[in-house]
Amino acid sequence: MNYFKKKFVLPVVAAAILVVSTGFVKNDFFEIAKQIEIFTTLYKELNMNYVDEVTPATLMDKAIKGMLEDLDPYTVYWNEQEVEDARIKNSGTYTGIGASVRTEKEKITIVEPFKGYPADQAGLKAGDEIVKIGDVSLTDFEDDAGELLKGTPGSTVELTFKRQGKTQKTTLTRQQVEVNAVPFYKLLDNNIGYIVLSKFNRKTTTETKAALEDLKIDGAEKIILDLRGNPGGLLNEAINIVNLFVPKGEVITTTKSVIEKYNRTYTTRNEPVDTEIPLVVLVNGRSASASEIVSGGLQDLDRAVIVGARSFGKGLVQRPKKLTYGTQLKVTISRYYTPSGRCIQALDYWNRDENGDPIRVDAKEYNSFKTKGGRTVYDGGGIMPDIEVETAVFSPITTALLKDNAIFDFATDYYYRNTLTDWNAFEFSEGDFQQFLQFLKKNDFEYETETEKEFAEAMRRAEDDDLSGDISKAYASLSEAIDVAKDQAVIAKKAEIKSLLSDEILKRYFYREGLYEYQVTHNPEILAAIEVLNSPNEYQKILR
Repeated sequence: MNYFKKKFVLPVVAAAILVVSTGFVKNDFFEIAKQIEIFTTLYKELNMNYVDEVTPATLMDKAIKGMLEDLDPYTVYWNEQEVEDARIKNSGTYTGIGASVRTEKEKITIVEPFKGYPADQAGLKAGDEIVKIGDVSLTDFEDDAGELLKGTPGSTVELTFKRQGKTQKTTLTRQQVEVNAVPFYKLLDNNIGYIVLSKFNRKTTTETKAALEDLKIDGAEKIILDLRGNPGGLLNEAINIVNLFVPKGEVITTTKSVIEKYNRTYTTRNEPVDTEIPLVVLVNGRSASASEIVSGGLQDLDRAVIVGARSFGKGLVQRPKKLTYGTQLKVTISRYYTPSGRCIQALDYWNRDENGDPIRVDAKEYNSFKTKGGRTVYDGGGIMPDIEVETAVFSPITTALLKDNAIFDFATDYYYRNTLTDWNAFEFSEGDFQQFLQFLKKNDFEYETETEKEFAEAMRRAEDDDLSGDISKAYASLSEAIDVAKDQAVIAKKAEIKSLLSDEILKRYFYREGLYEYQVTHNPEILAAIEVLNSPNEYQKILR
């Protein structure tokens, strides 16, 4: 190996370059230089002396990931491809097969084919497992297999996939895919405008404003803005969305950091569309970041009633920083605060428990703040809705079902066992729910509660103390009791689980558009929003 035969750049010089490039001097300059020198000498010796062949790039990638691991999960290193992926995500346009996918070991699962795009035209369905792309078998492919689906517009690719245990083939032609920030909007009950805002990319404000103005022309006198499941995105787009409903010059969020230049105040800069129209914002446990800036800002300014369930609780701001060779560091630079001064960050990544997991802010430690009109709101755990709806909540059991893909897999199974021709006639019945429970047992669905984790740790400690024999029977009995309680938890959370199952099933038959059409007449959160908008006294009472 001759990776290090050339003379090294002095670490102190590298540190100096670091200081110049970032534009400020930290007072631990010499400590930085010292640590860089230690790292470069270690990296050199490891490459030159390790018993097996090692790749410098692989070692460096692992070193970077290890360095970032104990920070928050949003501070990440992007290679050249990931930088391009982020650019495409924010632009709202990309070239591909037109489907959301889940990349797993040895396969790519189609999560949702978009109506009219290549995957849909080629007959691919949610749940199909791609095992071969062109001549490349995914069992032999070690890199990100999802990259194989990309290509120039007009190029073709043959896919081999499994559906319900049978192997099939199809050929599709890649094309440019438009990802709409506002995938659906509609006038309800002749005077309520309903807008789904699914992401904050560069098209968000343009599309939302256009939808709002169209609905007002059609007769909308009240608005529902649906941010459920919106994971966030561009900060400035969030400010601009609030600006549609509040006057120019209002403070929407402030950012605070130990780095002074990142301490900023963001205010509305444009003339609004409508500052008086009654407004309801829908949120749930998957509404995060920019979604929380919008919902929190509108709540603090007493401009909207928030309906649904407590939002995710991400109060951290990231910014991409260019590195060499086309790579980037997306680094958390500050926390953001709503107009009342609250930070809604739910997990404390700078303080960990004994297992190294971030600590969730305890509700007892929440601080109270006042909205512009004097209402009391709280920090520390996402945006708490003014009206909470059971079906919008993501309880631990529901989250576990989603992570295990149990809801997704059952919807796939349901699709191939049932025929649906009218979304309006669909109902997820009690019999369907019982079939879901049987499906969980048949597929050995399991999840570990926090209680079980604590008891398991206690049992391990008991073994170290030679006490396990004395308490093993009690532990086994306790485990059985917890299993029974978990089964009961599924039953107790039936409403939220049935809601998620209904949504996933409807997308299989009628695409996302059919799901939205169904929701505006059946979804409990939307119905709750309509109810409060149709009750002016209740609406004003909440905001007072």
